[in-house]
Amino acid sequence: MDRRIKIIGIGDEGPAGLSAASLEQIHRADVLAGGERHLSFFPGHKGEAIILKGGLGSTVERLAELRTDKDVVVLASGDPLFYGIASFMVKKLGGDAVEIHPHISSVQLAFARMGESWQDAAVESVHGRTMKGLAQKISGKEKIALLTDHENSPPSIARYLIDFGMNEYEAFVAENLGGEHERCGFWTLDEMSRTEFSPLNVVILRRKPGVAAPQFGYGIEDEEFHQRKPEKGLITKKEVRVLSLAELKLKKDSIVWDIGAGSGSVAVECTLSAPYGQVFAIEKNAGDIENIELNRKKFRADFTVIHDKAPNGLDQLPDPDAVFIGGSGGELRELIGICCARLKAGGRMVVNAATIETLSESRQALADHGFDSRITLVQISRSKPILNMTRFEGLNPIYVITGFAKPGSERGGTEQP
Repeated sequence: MDRRIKIIGIGDEGPAGLSAASLEQIHRADVLAGGERHLSFFPGHKGEAIILKGGLGSTVERLAELRTDKDVVVLASGDPLFYGIASFMVKKLGGDAVEIHPHISSVQLAFARMGESWQDAAVESVHGRTMKGLAQKISGKEKIALLTDHENSPPSIARYLIDFGMNEYEAFVAENLGGEHERCGFWTLDEMSRTEFSPLNVVILRRKPGVAAPQFGYGIEDEEFHQRKPEKGLITKKEVRVLSLAELKLKKDSIVWDIGAGSGSVAVECTLSAPYGQVFAIEKNAGDIENIELNRKKFRADFTVIHDKAPNGLDQLPDPDAVFIGGSGGELRELIGICCARLKAGGRMVVNAATIETLSESRQALADHGFDSRITLVQISRSKPILNMTRFEGLNPIYVITGFAKPGSERGGTEQP
């Protein structure tokens, strides 16, 4: 006898949208599990009812035990493999423990109501997760479908987008799809920010015709950043920044600490390079914090800003894949020691130094904690007009110190420098 757990997708229209085979499996089930809304579609079911809510791990384990001698059916919204419970159950129990019967996904149905194709759409979820980082994930994309929840509702999403200046988008909101109270329509972000919607909804963002989104290439020009003036040296210059970013070897989901963030130029570019990661910019100067916030919004880089003097606060952050130190308050040795201890296996640390004393101290601190280092002296000259001719003006030379665990050490992983 087939004792696999049957996971059946169901829409807001309830049993009317299910096939005869799926209805038969539900009526035959000894155990019927699902959310309260799903179970309410079958009030006369004679089997045991299990409500799915917090603590899914223990509930799934119980369902696995029950399936040894009972028919178990789990009801899930839409396509259970699309940000649904089926993925969790397969990972937990194995693919041979479940049989999945998908319904039309909410996103598929929303695009059908909108009357647009969706093979070229990006899909993101803020359901049950933070909206933090959404800006850099979606900026520049033509169409984005967002799965929402009670907290990350359409008005909250609209206010978030407006805050990051993403006014090139209009929204299509599909509520109660397939149900008696279905409502679908287009909204401007301003309208959506002031409107109440049903908790069951999908938001589709579409870029307005003829409205271009800003594009930020690798190595943003220094003049593009808000920064303290006329003081110099408070921004990592473009050429040094590009080299430092290359040395960090970021991945799409890297966790990065930017210590002594200054204007936040490195944090901005790290965020755009690792849109699915987490970037933390630590800066002690209040004036710079204001500029960091302005740059965060301008470049749609939703990283975390911490107003403190490192190493204060570092113990509250997740272990990093990469650390950039652009400045310290005189505790460089201590700071490097903490970063070496916290850096993930195969991680990288980059220190920018303007003096040979800082170079020497950084290299020695890295060595003291079992790290190798590589130093690049960056001497840049930029062209500058003089009358009808061109001359070159040199920038301050900078030492770019890259630290990495020695090959074969337990910190270093297998990646070679």
